[in-house]
Amino acid sequence: MRQTSPARYPRRRFLAGAGTGALVAGVGNAMPAHAFSLPGQGLPVEAVAKAQPFDMADVTLGEGPFLHAQRMTEAYLLSLQPDRMLHNFRKNAGLEPKAPIYGGWESEAMWADIHCHGHTLGHYLSGAALAYRSTLDKRFKQRVDYIAKELAACQAAAGSGLVCAFPEGPALIAAHLRGEAITGVPWYTLHKVYAGLRDAALLADCAAARAVLLRLADWGVVATRPLSDAAFEAMLATEHGGMNEIYADLYLMTGNADYRALAERFSHKAILDPLAKRQDRLDGLHANTQVPKVVGFLRVYEATGETKYRDAAGFFWRTVALTRSFATGGHGDGEHFFPMADFADHVFSPKASETCCQHNMLKLARALFLDDPRAEYADYYERTLYNGILASQDPDSGMTTYFQGARPGYMKLYHTPEDSFWCCTGTGMENHVKYRDSIYFHDETALYVNLFLPSSVAWRAKGALLTQTTRFPDAPTTTLRWTLGRPTKLTLKLRHPRWSRNATVLVNGAEAARSNDAGSYIALARTWRSGDQVELRLTMEVATDHAPAAADIVAFTYGPLVLAADLGREGLAPGADIVVNERNYGSYNDSAFDAPTLAGDPARLAGSILPSGRPLEFMIASAEGAPVRLIPYHQIAHQRYATYWKISPKA
Repeated sequence: MRQTSPARYPRRRFLAGAGTGALVAGVGNAMPAHAFSLPGQGLPVEAVAKAQPFDMADVTLGEGPFLHAQRMTEAYLLSLQPDRMLHNFRKNAGLEPKAPIYGGWESEAMWADIHCHGHTLGHYLSGAALAYRSTLDKRFKQRVDYIAKELAACQAAAGSGLVCAFPEGPALIAAHLRGEAITGVPWYTLHKVYAGLRDAALLADCAAARAVLLRLADWGVVATRPLSDAAFEAMLATEHGGMNEIYADLYLMTGNADYRALAERFSHKAILDPLAKRQDRLDGLHANTQVPKVVGFLRVYEATGETKYRDAAGFFWRTVALTRSFATGGHGDGEHFFPMADFADHVFSPKASETCCQHNMLKLARALFLDDPRAEYADYYERTLYNGILASQDPDSGMTTYFQGARPGYMKLYHTPEDSFWCCTGTGMENHVKYRDSIYFHDETALYVNLFLPSSVAWRAKGALLTQTTRFPDAPTTTLRWTLGRPTKLTLKLRHPRWSRNATVLVNGAEAARSNDAGSYIALARTWRSGDQVELRLTMEVATDHAPAAADIVAFTYGPLVLAADLGREGLAPGADIVVNERNYGSYNDSAFDAPTLAGDPARLAGSILPSGRPLEFMIASAEGAPVRLIPYHQIAHQRYATYWKISPKA
């Protein structure tokens, strides 16, 4: 566990470096305090926000599955060669590549039409910057610095702010800007590069990344300026990632009004306007095209104060998280939203729950929490973190999933190390090195405990260290201990999860609070002294989860965990779950398999699920009379499984 912390990133240096030094004094008071709360860090701010994150450098993470997942991603990041990811960037700038290009989405003809060439480099920059902020391992900063300097060389050689890896070079985006027919998603891909440079500048204090980012940003302003509003909106019908988010970030970093104006232009009105009016028109839309736009809506609200952006983001989150999601927190089938009245037609698809969607929905939930710190956002975050993000990584190889469908008897499929480079490979580079960013939050006087993970957080402004010791979810308790330089008046806000019917808090062994208000915070306001100890006791029970339109199709949960049937490895060869082509989900390992079934009343079936005596292991009798082993879905790796059950009436 790390013992020291780096100097915080000097925000004013970024602002001055952006050429807006005269605006610096007023920027902090004009923007939300969490405007610099990019993934994984909380930077010094002047204004007061409803909630602020802690710098990941001030949070430690103890031993457990999350730290293991982090280490697996660290190893994967260090195994990749930056020069191979830079191949096409150098080629397009007229420079000789230094290493052969990677395969998969980065170069293979099968995926050429989607034009995602170069997206991996952007995700890699974000992942390496997050890993550096989490670990202080200089190897990650060295890679960030190297890539940024190489991209600066590309800009210099090309005489342009644009850096791209498309085989056609800048001609592809030029044709897109002219309104010509193209294939693929060039702005989506460029967004990953913008975001990677942003994270490299803010998380790894990379001056070269800052300079490249600003030159790229200015290119974008000039390149899009000739478009009429109608032409711009027509261009946005093609997936474009979170371009509105990045330009809002750039405005909040620099005060450059051109960036704010472009953030608004990149806000897709065909999606924004219905959502702002609380209209759900999502059926049939490509899911992960929409989520990053909505993350951007909230950032544009922070940049402009226009409440329609905030209203649209909040309504979208409530619609997707609370009415369109599976028990795991994922959503969609074949990457698209479907009518929930047709839930039964989609729930058992092997191509449901794209992992990138969960990645982006967590970004949205976190951002909404910062604006309005309600427990429902944290409840969703916890559920999806365990059952979508932690569950997405192969604990043995560190590779990650594309889909996490619920076809009974199917298995998780993971990307290859060097021949896939899916979108979910990229978000996987980020997911597991930023677990520290959402355990704790604070406002001026209160510290929020949102996740129950072995960890600690240093609240430097208060001279306070809070250490959390827990075996959760193996046991439904957690203990927190203060280390303080002097007695300090603070409020400790402990999340009482919606899945726990009651909660009890003990302070120094004596009961201090009892709550029956599931889905809220228990606030302990007092003067704390070093050594004070707080214990939170929760209740975990087996329950059912089902969609209103399909009451006979259920998943079983235990606290925030979805329980999956471990159906063994019959007919599966070792390594058969590491695959190249995400388009073949459903046909890989598609041998005949008879999964067990369940019969009876769902509530009674839940009551019949009994612990086996091993941690987080349960047993239930199948309709065929055989015992079925249930374990948390995030522990499923190489075996067949079932998470949803079509319940038959008992004969």
